[in-house]
Amino acid sequence: MKIAVLTLGCKVNKYESDALEYQLNLNGFETTDVLCPADIYVINTCAVTAEAEKKSRQMIARCKKFNPNAGIFVCGCASQNNSVQFLNKDVVCVSGVAGKFKIAQYIAEFAKNHQKTQKKQQFIDDLPTEYEDDMHAKQNRTRAYVKIQDGCNNFCSYCIIPYLRGRSRSRPIFSIINEVASLDENIKEVVLTGINVTDYKIDGEKGLGILLEELDTMGKRLRLGSVEDTLVDEEFIKKLTTFDNFCPHFHLSLQSGSASVLKKMNRHYTPEQFENSVGLIRKYFPLAGITTDVIVGFGDESEEEFEETLNFVKRVGFSQLHIFTYSKRDGTVASKLYKDLPAQIKQSRSDRLEEVAQTLKNNFIKKNKKGKVLFEERVDGFYVGYTENYIRCYVKSKKDITGQILPVKIGRPFKDGAKAKIIKKI
Repeated sequence: MKIAVLTLGCKVNKYESDALEYQLNLNGFETTDVLCPADIYVINTCAVTAEAEKKSRQMIARCKKFNPNAGIFVCGCASQNNSVQFLNKDVVCVSGVAGKFKIAQYIAEFAKNHQKTQKKQQFIDDLPTEYEDDMHAKQNRTRAYVKIQDGCNNFCSYCIIPYLRGRSRSRPIFSIINEVASLDENIKEVVLTGINVTDYKIDGEKGLGILLEELDTMGKRLRLGSVEDTLVDEEFIKKLTTFDNFCPHFHLSLQSGSASVLKKMNRHYTPEQFENSVGLIRKYFPLAGITTDVIVGFGDESEEEFEETLNFVKRVGFSQLHIFTYSKRDGTVASKLYKDLPAQIKQSRSDRLEEVAQTLKNNFIKKNKKGKVLFEERVDGFYVGYTENYIRCYVKSKKDITGQILPVKIGRPFKDGAKAKIIKKI
């Protein structure tokens, strides 16, 4: 019996889907993470925006096109937020966030009985810790995402995720170290991910620096997932310079460059504080990739407030922007306090910011002359991978260089990154 485990949303969801796939493999099932003909589909949903929930619902119909008689199991944030939207004749089981780890059991029962089980809802708040040693090794890839934390205490006014995933909980450090130590040698890079990586703690105290120090000895490149401005202080950034394997790429979530909008968002910093953090990073890592998220059209954002954001991102000079149009989420503070702007205004602002983003990205590429690329795949005749500071590089090679970390000379902007050439030494 073949099972397709399909993931929408963030890297945390992807990590949890990988863990579920491994559990299913242990039970003797064939699995894939690609939408294709299968006997059973597991849809790991996302609720970060209304559009993400819509795509989660649409995935049911997409699966049914491949196999109208397939059993469909739904889990994740969207079903945690609103299970009713998935309760229809096509769905066998609707689970929530933590309940997704019981789906392997439900599927085994479904397969055994050859009939649809009763619809179940499991809204259990728990943080799975470690999985079997070769969970990642079974996958032929070069990068592994390792979940170190779940939940969030920030309660930004626009965000529904803390209500779905609960308060911040950190995974024990020994569990993380054991998982990384068990990774197959073909995995050359580890990305530490979570809902709020910045809040990772050991015995109730800030622990991300200690964790990175321990993992640095394991010989794999280390990259952080999305982090908050509050992570950045001189002691922490200076410590990062002592690590051999740390990738100088910081995804600092901005959301807005307007002080008044940040206050409405319940973000606990000002644009000036954020800019100082970026300056501190560049003091120790002059060519660090600094990427960010920006929400346009939040609440009743004025044209002047949007212009403040536009000017801020230009001044800071991010290497890449991830732009989102504001999506009103029922149940959040913002949905009760602020009116929603017309879609055309939000789209216009997104388009204007996208033009700036492309210029900033090209400017950053041009500043970089060399780098070390972990080659992960072959696309349209090019070997493709990322430098330490997150420039996507395209290289022509007669030899298969997938899975290797090689020094390159970085050329002109190309596609979503840059053309590059392999050199003998950096």
